[in-house]
Amino acid sequence: MFSPSVRIFVAMDPIDMRKSHHGLAAIVREQLGIDILAGHLVFFVNKRRTLAKLIFFDRSGLAILYKRLESGTFQLPKVELGADRAEIDPASLAMILEGIDLRSAVRRRRYSRSEDRRRAAR
Repeated sequence: MFSPSVRIFVAMDPIDMRKSHHGLAAIVREQLGIDILAGHLVFFVNKRRTLAKLIFFDRSGLAILYKRLESGTFQLPKVELGADRAEIDPASLAMILEGIDLRSAVRRRRYSRSEDRRRAAR
């Protein structure tokens, strides 16, 4: 499981999978506006959505995880039109990697600090 301070982002635009550490870090910094050295994870797919790369900084350097699907495609989360990234939780990342349809997954209600604050404000 990830630390609560780690954020996971999905880049909505497909990338050239020939890019490696420097190229992906430049996209993260310049196009997505994310500080890769903060330890956040960024998930990329290719145009056909059959290849995926996950880049992150692990306290000593940049690391990339690479996955190629033998069949099927990765499903990205729904976002506002024109958004260049989406933020997801670790469970959603696991579902994307396992091929679970995010639209049909039903989430049961769970505690969240924001709900607690809204109740206290009433």
